[in-house]
Amino acid sequence: MKEELIVSGKHLPGIYPDLHLWHWEIALYLFLGGLAGGIIFFASYFVIMGKEKEMPTAVKWASIIAPLALVIGLGALFLDLNHKLYFWRLYTTIRFQSPMSWGAWTLLLITPLSFIWVASYLKEMFPSWDWKFNFLNQFEKFVIKNRKGLAWILLILSLIVAVYTGILLSAFNARPLWNVSILGPLFLVSGYSSGLAAIMWISKNESERKVLSRIDLILIAVELFLIVHLFMGFMAGTAVKQEAFNLFLGGPFTVSFWVFVVLLGLVLPGVLEIFELRGYHVPKWVPAFLILFGGLVFRFVMVEAGQITRYLY
Repeated sequence: MKEELIVSGKHLPGIYPDLHLWHWEIALYLFLGGLAGGIIFFASYFVIMGKEKEMPTAVKWASIIAPLALVIGLGALFLDLNHKLYFWRLYTTIRFQSPMSWGAWTLLLITPLSFIWVASYLKEMFPSWDWKFNFLNQFEKFVIKNRKGLAWILLILSLIVAVYTGILLSAFNARPLWNVSILGPLFLVSGYSSGLAAIMWISKNESERKVLSRIDLILIAVELFLIVHLFMGFMAGTAVKQEAFNLFLGGPFTVSFWVFVVLLGLVLPGVLEIFELRGYHVPKWVPAFLILFGGLVFRFVMVEAGQITRYLY
């Protein structure tokens, strides 16, 4: 007969720290937040650098995706809430030590500003467009006059939105897979790469796509470096860190991560972009789709795997 002395209920299913509360809504929100942050960042950056005419897709057309992605992402986040009628309480206080507070207030600012950014270009994109109310025309003139200032504001907010998606996870001390400082920069670079992929997909300007491809190759290289650094830290870490790494080395997330995220989502599109820059014909949608698909799978894998890892007391 085996005798056991139970001093805690933490080993029971569904008891802390083995809570499995976040599902597809959070993963989709993290992906769309990073995507929107990447698109807004490059739109703002090229305006600040005075390259508005050379990069029309990045500045104007792709910007339409950003507010839509934010709204859908916020809708997914709202669906995940248990107490939906009380979401407004996030805006009754500001907690500088809380990533969720940072995210809530940043999203409150960047979402309407992204709509304003798109609205300021509607007459350029659609010459027949006309505002029916005079005050909207006056407001449009004000925004166009101060567009560079708006670009600086959106640049900073997009940086916070993209990096916050990773910091939100890293703030969970009870999750060894998430509780690493490199997760913020990794999600930032991944979000920017996804934003570039969306811009390249819809761009019809050959020179613009080449510039974006060169930038994206740098981001892919940085992202691969951060992934390697992340897992080197797990391998050299404590037993719980190594247990987290084992989920991706023969564990249930081995194929989904190394095949769909690393190989198909980073390495293959990087190779295709190199071939395209060297003059080979590559359908522009293929590397863009692979990057977006890999970025989406990456969020799902990290959200699901992170909730499995735990500290054993």
